[in-house]
Parts: sequence; structure tokens; C-alpha cells
Amino acid sequence: MSKKSKSQAKSSSPYRPTISNKKARFNYHLLEKLEAGIALAGTEVKSLRQGKANLEEAFCQIRDGELFLVGCTIAPYTHGNLVNHNPRRPRKLLVHRRELHKLETKVTQKGLTIVPLRIYFTRGLAKVEIAVGQGKTHGDKRQKLKEREAGREIRQALQRRR
Repeated sequence: MSKKSKSQAKSSSPYRPTISNKKARFNYHLLEKLEAGIALAGTEVKSLRQGKANLEEAFCQIRDGELFLVGCTIAPYTHGNLVNHNPRRPRKLLVHRRELHKLETKVTQKGLTIVPLRIYFTRGLAKVEIAVGQGKTHGDKRQKLKEREAGREIRQALQRRR
């Protein structure tokens, strides 16, 4: 029996669960992205691997010199027992102290927000991609929708010409 090489081992697992926050790109101007680890319970990891999480209402908050993910819903693990986790509990994000200080100054001085973009797994560890963002106004959102609609009409017109 032959052993699998590292490249074959990576390709043998085609499903890598990623939970994304699609609304974040629409509601915020994203200025700076950062990867953070996340402290999870065992059943939370299993539930995340099944893709049972929601980041739509989630945001990050700095409390007592620590960064927390608030409002993220990770569904209870289906095969869990009485010690299953609380789906809406705040989860601690793991970042370096200097990165946390940079984020804290941006949030307090400039009035920016820290938004989670996606949760994914890297080498068996759950990671959260967070971004510092500034909220868009309704006018900005309307402008984006108009640009998208114009691009769609141009593509359709070009396809009709062919």
C-alpha cells in the first residue's frame, strides 16, 4: 500500500466548509482585513464542520482588552447531548495584542466597525476573517445597485447581438 503525498491528501477532501457573511460587503466599505482564531467548544466545531452557522447579524466587540464575536449563531450539534453549546453565546477571537490595539484605536477614534466576513478551517483550526469597515449610507447602496443593474443590461445587450 502506498502512502498519500501531502498534495493528494489535501485534494482527497473536496468539502471545506466556509460560512460567509454576504451582507457585510453590501453594508460596509471594507478597509482592512485580518485573520483571527476563534475559541470554540467541541460541539461548536462539529456543527461548524457541518456548515450550520449564521454570520448575518454578527459583529465584533472589544471588552476588557479582548475581542469577542457577538451575534453569531452556531446551531446546536445534532448528535450532541445535554452538554451541547449555547447557540448565541459570545465567542472569544484570538488576535495578537498589537493587532488588537490597532483595531481598538480605529474603532474608537474613527468610528469604524469590526465585521466578521467568513468562518473557515485552516489545517484543522477554525479561523474567522474579520474586517474593519465603515457603514454605507442608503445612497451608497442605491448607487451600487444601479451600477450592478447597468452592467447586467450591458451584458444582456451584448449577448443579444451575437
